[in-house]
Amino acid sequence: MREEGLLSAPADVVEEAFEATLRPQRLDEFIGQEKLKERLRISLEAARVQRRPLDHVLLSGPPGLGKTSLARIIANELGAQFRSTSGPALERPGDLAAILANLEQGDVFFIDEIHRLPRVVEEVLYPAMEDYQVDVVVGKGPAAQSIRFDLARFTLVGATTRKGKVTAPLRDRFGIDDRLDYYEHDELRRIVGRSAMILGVKLALEGEALIASRSRGTPRIANRLLARMRDFAIARANGVVDAEVALKALRVFEVDDLGLDKIDRAILEAIVYKFGGGPVGLGTLAISVGEEPETVEDAYEPFLLMAGLLQRTPRGRIVTPAGYAHVGAPPPPPSEQGSLLD
Repeated sequence: MREEGLLSAPADVVEEAFEATLRPQRLDEFIGQEKLKERLRISLEAARVQRRPLDHVLLSGPPGLGKTSLARIIANELGAQFRSTSGPALERPGDLAAILANLEQGDVFFIDEIHRLPRVVEEVLYPAMEDYQVDVVVGKGPAAQSIRFDLARFTLVGATTRKGKVTAPLRDRFGIDDRLDYYEHDELRRIVGRSAMILGVKLALEGEALIASRSRGTPRIANRLLARMRDFAIARANGVVDAEVALKALRVFEVDDLGLDKIDRAILEAIVYKFGGGPVGLGTLAISVGEEPETVEDAYEPFLLMAGLLQRTPRGRIVTPAGYAHVGAPPPPPSEQGSLLD
C-alpha cells in the first residue's frame, strides 16, 4: 500500500522521498567538504560543552551540494528538533512570527533559499536572531500597538544558492558563515557507492567511476544518475550497472562526457549559433532555451562557468574556446574573443 501511495504522489514529493532515503544523518556519514565539517564539528562540540544553542549558520553554494543535509545533521548532532520552511513560503511577517513562537528550546530552524525572504518578513528575524524576541503588531491604524514576545533560544540555519542576494543586515547576524564547494571525483565515487548500497543497486566499480565522472561535482546529480542507471540496468540489461550498461544509459538520458545534459548544451549552442558566441543577456538567453532566468543562472550557469565553457562579461554571457570545442564549432579569432572580454 505504501508503494502505491508513493507512485501516485506528485513528482516533487517522490524526489524528496528519494533524496531523504540517501541523506546522511551524522557528520561522520557525510562524505566530502572536510574543512567545512571540521569547522562545524568544533562549533558543535563547544555548544554541547557549554550547553547553549549553536550560533546561527548560513550555508551557501550551488544546488545539490548538501546544504539541507547539513542542516538536518546539525539538528541530529545537537539532539534537537528540526523545523524547516523556505523563503518564498513566508509571505507575511505573521507567518514567520507564528513559526518562531512555536519553536522550543534548542530547536534547529531551517530556511531554504533564505535570500528570497520578503524584506518585511526578513526584518522580523533581526530581533529573533539577536535577542530571541519577536515583535507582533496588534490592532490597526492609530490604535495599533507593537508587543514584543520572548522566544525560546533556537539555532537558525539558512541556505542560499545566491549569497550575494542575502542582505548585509541579515548576513551579519549569522555567527557561522560557510560555503559548500563542488566535490572531487573520489568523493563522488564514495557517495555513489554508499547510495548504491542503500538502494540495493548492483554496481560495478567501472560503473561507479563513470557515474562519478558525469555528475558535475554534485552529489544530487550523482544520486539521480545512479537511479536512472539502475532503471536502465533492470529494464535493458541483467540488472548490473557496469561500464557498458552505464555508457548506454548515459546516451539514452543525453548526458555527455562532461556531464552536461540537453539544457546545458542548449545554452552553449544558443550562444554560439543564435548569438554569434555572445555576448548575450541572461533574459534573452533564458527565453531562447525555454527556461526561467533564475533557473539558468542558479542551476546551469555555475557548472558551465566552473568548467570553463562559459564566461560572464559586463556585456553579457560569452562561450569560451573550450565551449566552442564542446559543441563542435570553430572558435572565433583570438582578437575578436579578446574584445568581448573587455
